[in-house]
Amino acid sequence: MAEDQLEKYFRGVLSEIGEDPARPGLSSTPERAARAFKFMTSGYKQNLDEIVNNAVFPTNNTEMIVVKDIELYSLCEHHLLPFFGRCHVGYLPDKKIIGLSKIARIVDAFARRLQVQENLTQQIAEAIIHYTGGLGAGVVIEARHLCMMMRGVEKQRSSMKTSCMLGHFRSDPKTRSEFLALVADKEAVI
Repeated sequence: MAEDQLEKYFRGVLSEIGEDPARPGLSSTPERAARAFKFMTSGYKQNLDEIVNNAVFPTNNTEMIVVKDIELYSLCEHHLLPFFGRCHVGYLPDKKIIGLSKIARIVDAFARRLQVQENLTQQIAEAIIHYTGGLGAGVVIEARHLCMMMRGVEKQRSSMKTSCMLGHFRSDPKTRSEFLALVADKEAVI
């Protein structure tokens, strides 16, 4: 959809709620909102093959790899309101590792779509397995949802945790426990 069409829709929304979209404080809002919305949903136009860009490398490492505290911002597909939080990703390599920044880019590609957190968690885990060929992957997301905080039940301190465990992360309790211990909220000494 063209940005000018989105601007038109945002102008209509402003009119429908009783605002004057031509008033000084709002005159550029439809344009800014259209640009922001296009950015917040840019994941639809991203190609994971291009994101990963062959940044998969041979390795002899067989130990778990974990990336913690990847910030994420997404939009709830039910209310178009933001949810935001942290994503923790782990995987067991099988002769291949993926570039560190690619993990965060995969998270962003899926988060920048209209989402529910449960599906987002699974999509990230499946992509990690797909690109690494790993023996297992685990993803935990902790997020706060404005659709629950600003409206509806209005629970300001609520948060949601979801997890997806694939391969050895699902079938081997020790692997699952190790991953969950590594992403626990304990302060690490670095």
